[in-house]
Amino acid sequence: MEPDKATIEQAAARIRPWLHNTPVLKSDAINRICGSEIWFKCENFQKAGAFKSRGATNAVFLLTEEELIRGVATHSSGNHAAALALAASRRGATAYIVMPENSNRLKIKAVKEYGGIITFCKPTLKAREDTLAEILMKTGAVEIHPYNNFNVITGQATAAMELLESIPNFEIVMAPVGGGGLLSGTALSARYFGRNIKVIAAEPAGADDAFRSFYGDVMVPSENPKTMADGLLTSLGSLTYPIIKKYVDQIVTVSEDGIREAMQLIWERMKIIIEPSSAVPLAAILEKKADVAGKKTGIILSGGNVDLTALPFK
Repeated sequence: MEPDKATIEQAAARIRPWLHNTPVLKSDAINRICGSEIWFKCENFQKAGAFKSRGATNAVFLLTEEELIRGVATHSSGNHAAALALAASRRGATAYIVMPENSNRLKIKAVKEYGGIITFCKPTLKAREDTLAEILMKTGAVEIHPYNNFNVITGQATAAMELLESIPNFEIVMAPVGGGGLLSGTALSARYFGRNIKVIAAEPAGADDAFRSFYGDVMVPSENPKTMADGLLTSLGSLTYPIIKKYVDQIVTVSEDGIREAMQLIWERMKIIIEPSSAVPLAAILEKKADVAGKKTGIILSGGNVDLTALPFK
């Protein structure tokens, strides 16, 4: 089951009053370095600092008042947590958030500021899911999964939809991949709102479960991922995996040094703050894992929630 074109257009209209149509920027310096015309969809300027606000807002605003009485709940390392807490607060609902105990300090602070009730757990997928199951049993809240949710995927697709509406004739569109909500939505929008667009995803080599799943015949779980890109630690989902297998053309992996270099390049040349997860697609170009030479390329910069007291630069 996958969102169709009309469903994505309806989601865009639903969330438009609450979110930003984020700017699309380019850098002549980065274009010279990469030998390509690259446009960046700046979801680091989105509400709550990341594209996650799109999916969370769409999912929450589709719930009835009766469904919202007991609140909403999720597990998340940060950006979806903050996005869900913000969306719930706008409808006067409680958001119960399970976060790994080693989550980004800034993202924990954001969840609290938006009124989310946090329960910390060990930094494993099993611990996250078990803790969330306990909270759902106690509260009766509606689960809004970070990516394996039809309405979340639909909301995430609106980022690429806006990109393709604002700049015509892309040949390649790129996005990072963790759980696959953004990537599956991006691939669907490339199909519905573009023409002959190649969709390339990038992933840290230390968290390469999507890469192995894509080129294999079964979905591979994320086990002990090691990367500074804390938004890309999770496994693909039962909804995102088949969409990605069907519509994505290529997934590549990049090094931690490559992520750091790409992140620093964007900070220095574009004067905008992005988090490591956002830098992964550009890292793929710099490491020549993705061939965009001479191609008009769009990149979704997924978010900008980085802890300024713990920057990865050497």
